[in-house]
Amino acid sequence: MSISTDNGSWDDGYRQAGQALKPLTGSALRPLSNPEAISYKQVTQMTLQTSRAFDLIKWGAGYELKSLARGGRLSDLSRLWENYENKGWVRGTQRASMSYRGRVYGIPLYESHYVVFYNKRVFARLALRPPATWDELLHCAGVLKRNKVTPFVATQYGGWPAYQWFQELISKIDPGFYRALTAGRARYTDDVPRQAMGIWQDFMRRGWTTSPDFDQSNGAAGLKAGRLGMFLYGTWSAHGFEEVGMRPNKDYGAFLLPTVRKGTRKSVITESAALAVPRSATRHEAAMASAGAWLTPSVQRVWTDYLNDGSANPVVRAGNPVVAEIKETITRGRMTRLIRYGEASPPNLVQGNTQDLASFMTGQTSAENTLRRMAERAADEWDAWKRDEA
Repeated sequence: MSISTDNGSWDDGYRQAGQALKPLTGSALRPLSNPEAISYKQVTQMTLQTSRAFDLIKWGAGYELKSLARGGRLSDLSRLWENYENKGWVRGTQRASMSYRGRVYGIPLYESHYVVFYNKRVFARLALRPPATWDELLHCAGVLKRNKVTPFVATQYGGWPAYQWFQELISKIDPGFYRALTAGRARYTDDVPRQAMGIWQDFMRRGWTTSPDFDQSNGAAGLKAGRLGMFLYGTWSAHGFEEVGMRPNKDYGAFLLPTVRKGTRKSVITESAALAVPRSATRHEAAMASAGAWLTPSVQRVWTDYLNDGSANPVVRAGNPVVAEIKETITRGRMTRLIRYGEASPPNLVQGNTQDLASFMTGQTSAENTLRRMAERAADEWDAWKRDEA
């Protein structure tokens, strides 16, 4: 059965997971990848309007999924979700990012968290430890810089990475404000975004960040070589550390970015793509069966072992010990999970604001002008979204 995806590097993972699905559903998976983001979205949306769409599609969660679902081209997966929930194979809090107007249209494909990876050998050599407070984080950055190691990866290369530090800093200042901002209930010109941009700008002025055109695909190699000290990224990138020969908990570790102030509720940015079934899927019944079996532990173990990442099924422990420890820390600390910025607001708003943040990183616009433009766009795009909803 076909699955349309925008990540060709995961094709072998889909095939392996498909073999684990086959005894349960009678069908394996045949990935059809298109790595060019704009083309992928256009082609996928075009096929949804035909009578022979892909059987399964990978799509963004949150507002990315809502935008697609409100066109009426996706199958209602609410019964599948309820079955998963009854088994304890999904968390209730995951449902909102997979739903539109109370109905479920996506099954979480995976669950990643944004963490800071670091080179354990470099930290040991410089007598550093994973920071538990903001002051300790600044201390680590200062020591790394003095020893000619770039403390942080921060880039706008590839587009979407421009919002990584923005979402992270705002959530570590006030996670409640992050939720309000991405829901259109707060302004980009409020105090919290100003504080976040000030911290970010200070990092850049101190020379603590990579150049804005740094290619994050070289992040793992840079960390291994000791040129980079800390790498803020999704846990799905652990696969890249394996590819360059870094071993979890021996060569690299990971920690959650501390809150800027003590007493702030701890939170983590969470990412999960959606596995959706087009209403006009060529093999619709088989596709529904596969979506209904995707979170089965036997399938998830194969899939997450390939990704070196975490499962959306809370009972499946990640095979990668670094990722497993992060997930346990999040669960034990009852941390607030926040949806990634890329899916947390209407797509046109996110796209435009990401471009503005990229301009800020490259020095084309000031922090003040960047936030003002983002606020103006937010007002327009939320009005447009509400009009379309009506």
